[in-house]
Amino acid sequence: MDDAGLIVRFGAAMAALGPFERAPRLAAGVSGGADSMALALLADAWARERGGSLLALVVDHGLRAESAVEAKLTVSNLAARGIAARLLTITDLIKGAAIAVRAREARYRVLTDACGRDGILHLLLGHHAADQAETVMMRILSGSGGRGLAGMPVLTETGSLRILRPLLAEQPSSLRAYLLRKDVSWVEDPSNRDPSALRARLRRLRDNHGAEADDTRCLVDAATAAGQRRAANDVIMAHALAEGATVRPEGFALLSQGRIRPEALAELMRMIAGAVFSPRMDQVAAIAPELKPRTIWGVRILAAGRLGEGWLVVREEAAVEPPVPAIDGALWDGRFRLHTSNPLPAGTLIGALGAAAARVRQHTDLPAAVLRVMPALWRRNILVAVPHLLYPDAMACEGGYRLVFNPPRPLTSAPFLPA
Repeated sequence: MDDAGLIVRFGAAMAALGPFERAPRLAAGVSGGADSMALALLADAWARERGGSLLALVVDHGLRAESAVEAKLTVSNLAARGIAARLLTITDLIKGAAIAVRAREARYRVLTDACGRDGILHLLLGHHAADQAETVMMRILSGSGGRGLAGMPVLTETGSLRILRPLLAEQPSSLRAYLLRKDVSWVEDPSNRDPSALRARLRRLRDNHGAEADDTRCLVDAATAAGQRRAANDVIMAHALAEGATVRPEGFALLSQGRIRPEALAELMRMIAGAVFSPRMDQVAAIAPELKPRTIWGVRILAAGRLGEGWLVVREEAAVEPPVPAIDGALWDGRFRLHTSNPLPAGTLIGALGAAAARVRQHTDLPAAVLRVMPALWRRNILVAVPHLLYPDAMACEGGYRLVFNPPRPLTSAPFLPA
């Protein structure tokens, strides 16, 4: 297969992701592997043809002694091709439980921050067809429902970025062949073959059967079909939530009486818990047809009581995170973001209102289950303010700061976009 075919397919994938500005500014997450190096070359050529530019963001997770040297080599290789590159080093990762998940979260964090500093709205990632196939296999093994079997979307929109995966339909062999023809070297990360990681074990199993292209294509086709069904269900779910759920800025939701679709309840629980991923669908499907008071997956479901008919979905108090310093941009409990134009006094913390809820009951009709998990400002264990209640008064809560309910993902967004 020649370069022209790959370039045409890349351009078609980018075109399918919607309009870009006249001179697009793109960023690409680059690990140094063949997939991300091919992505950098393709995206750089695509952007230059349109008068734009690419910034390659090379991430060093700091988990191996050799990683720093490899990351610097990748930056040099990109620079030799005329591609601007910046090294991003993660310094707080420690090997141990859930390292793959923690590394992914840290990687997305530093990539998002870097794009924000440069005002870049489009971040490209080099996930390819084999990555998609392995993701589907992992979802199957985890008992994921139809939504999970859709795998990774080709487009994800966050609060500040459009994350694009234009290589999801490409076989890794075609990307390696492209780099060889271009005489571009890449780095093979040994952690990709670490047998302690499920993804690596699945990759080795597929390699050993010698049918990478065929089984990958089948799994990617299955993910595409599941993604199309998920997209249709996303529209239905959004309508169901719009009609039956009210999300309050204090960080809880009110559900009207009646049944709720399991997918809708799962997304609602995910948002109220401040989580990135939704709970397992089999857990939610068992409770959605007939809601009753319970605590599950970091949230409480209880009767709305004084707030009317229906049900409350509230953060579980025992699952709430400890207080964090009240500085601009601070995120507490994965749900509330502090925005401030003037620094708050040293020692100010954001934490749950907790037992102090009894002191503010006269200021609101919200039930105690909601009040106890609301964010409050504390200093030396003294309650300073509860901004959502304007407590102790409006003046104390209007000091140039805002505490905004800001979960990592919105309740609903554009429908899932399969590759």
